[in-house]
This record gives sequence, C-alpha cells and structure tokens, in this order.
Amino acid sequence: MPNNHRNASRGVRNRNRTLSEETVQIAGMTVTIMRKPIKNMYLRIKPPNAQIVISTPSRMSQAAIARFVTERKSWIEQAQRAMLQARDQQIHEGNNPNDPHSFTWNDATRKRAVQTINAQLPVLLAKWSPIIGREPTHVTLRVMTSRWGSCTPKTGRIRLNLQLGLMDPRFLEYVLVHEMTHLWENGHGEGFQRRMSAYLPQWRQLRRELNRHVVL
Repeated sequence: MPNNHRNASRGVRNRNRTLSEETVQIAGMTVTIMRKPIKNMYLRIKPPNAQIVISTPSRMSQAAIARFVTERKSWIEQAQRAMLQARDQQIHEGNNPNDPHSFTWNDATRKRAVQTINAQLPVLLAKWSPIIGREPTHVTLRVMTSRWGSCTPKTGRIRLNLQLGLMDPRFLEYVLVHEMTHLWENGHGEGFQRRMSAYLPQWRQLRRELNRHVVL
C-alpha cells in the first residue's frame, strides 16, 4: 500500500508538471499554452485578468490547439466579459478588501481578519478533521498576493490568506477543506477532485465564486 500511494502521488505530480509554456495569438486572442504530460486539452479563464490558459498534451500540434480555441471563441469572450465585469464591480464598490486601488492592510484590518479566522477555525477543524481523516499540524495566517492558501503535505502545515477573514465565511471553509485535502493528495488530479466532491459537492461553484475576487 505505501508503495502504491507513492506511485499515485508521483503520477499526479507528473501530470501537473509543465514541460513548456508560451504565449501566442489565436483568433485575435492572447492565449497561454502550457504543455504537460496529459492526454486531453483543458481550457480555463484565469482570474483576476481573465487570462486564457490552455493545458495541452506535450505533442499536440499548434493547428489542433488553434482549432480547439477558435471553436470556443464565443464562449471564451463571454466568460472573459463576465469575469472582468465582476472584478470591476468589486473594485468600484470601494471600502472592501478586494479593491486594490483603495484597500490597504493596517493594524485594524489585520486584527479584524485574524480575530475572525481564529474564531471560526476551531469549529471548522473540529467539523472537518473527522470527515477528511487528516488534520494540519499547524495553520498559519498570512497576507498572500497570489493565492488563497497553501499546504505542505510532508509537514502537515497549512497557510491561509488573511484576506479570508474579511470575506464571506464560506470561502474560508472552502479553502480550509481544499488545503486539508492536500494532506492526502499533492496535486489537483482525479484523486483530489474525487475527495473534494465527496467532502464538498458544491466545491467547484465555491471555487468559481472565490476566484471572482481579487487576491491582494
């Protein structure tokens, strides 16, 4: 069993490994192509700036990639508009933690965020540790500029973005469950997705809603 687990983890890491990355123009759109040791192509619109990212098998031809993107152009443009509108709405609301033009971290906002998370964390850990079957050795709160959380499975350490303490509580719960799942699964492959669907059936919807927010 231990050998099988290591082999499965290694397989997930290999699938998530980027072999090459390039930015090209396709059908009038700027597209980032990431070649990986995978079997199928995947398209995502990456927040906060609605970047088009294609994950593709390492030997997929440029013509096939261009056709894949062109066939989805109308959907891509619609998804980009929706993401940018949501981002701009947040920016112009003012006085909220996702406004990069007006929001600044200070002692008051840090204290409020820390108090909010610390008040929720024991309850969330007590709820999810038995369900997931693992619990972190340490949970650290910090200001992050590019992600909502991170996990080091080897040490059991989880880091949470302090910004979550200023947002809807369900996002803190989602990120915590996400990172605790990494205590079992290193990457975001089938094993990770299967566990997340068992723990939080609505996790994909929560991820979409969370990613409409700007990480400060």
